[in-house]
Amino acid sequence: MPRPSQGIDQALLRSGLALWPQSGCAGLSVRKVAEHAGVNPAMFHYHFGSKGAFLEAVLQQVYEQMFSQLSASAARDGPVLGRLEDALLTLARFVREHHALLARLAIDAAHGETVVQQFLRTNAPRHLTLLLQLLGEAESAGLLIPAPPMQRFVFLMGSVAAPMLMVQAMAALGVAPAAAMGAAQALSDDAIRQRVQWALAALVQRPPASEISTTTPPATPRRRATTRSRTRP
Repeated sequence: MPRPSQGIDQALLRSGLALWPQSGCAGLSVRKVAEHAGVNPAMFHYHFGSKGAFLEAVLQQVYEQMFSQLSASAARDGPVLGRLEDALLTLARFVREHHALLARLAIDAAHGETVVQQFLRTNAPRHLTLLLQLLGEAESAGLLIPAPPMQRFVFLMGSVAAPMLMVQAMAALGVAPAAAMGAAQALSDDAIRQRVQWALAALVQRPPASEISTTTPPATPRRRATTRSRTRP
């Protein structure tokens, strides 16, 4: 029989998500989470049983929200490049919203935190597979320059997601001019969409130059006729 939550479990999950970037996996104590959520620590154990189970639940909830949007973008009707663009936008906005958590997860994983490492091993292949499938579909349709699948993936992630992490890190350190211009020029929806479009444009297959020159010859500019006056002898 499911346990009645009355929203307490969700309040604890929200607090865990809010505290994780500052505290890290090791510093996220039961007492700290319960105090932040305004609930009795006993309710933490009632709903989650252990700290490890709670940490898994925090990460899985935020990931599933992103992955459901990613899957919806990939599965909708329409041209594959449009679906690929929407999927990349979804992933980029997730990075923008949760950049602090992602940075902390990288630190936790490097420090050998088992919960984080297991979460990454389980879930990273899911969005990787989905994006590789979209790229493979576009290649099969003759839309992309031939290239190894992982080469395309790391290029797209480096072009779309990495700039946000870099700008936000510089802004957090107060590095000028990132602190003043970063949000407007690199983190807005328009800026993200522009980077996605630039990155996809670099991968799109184009006709060879010889084919372009034979099928679409350059137009010859017309000269304006001039009338010369003749002087009769």
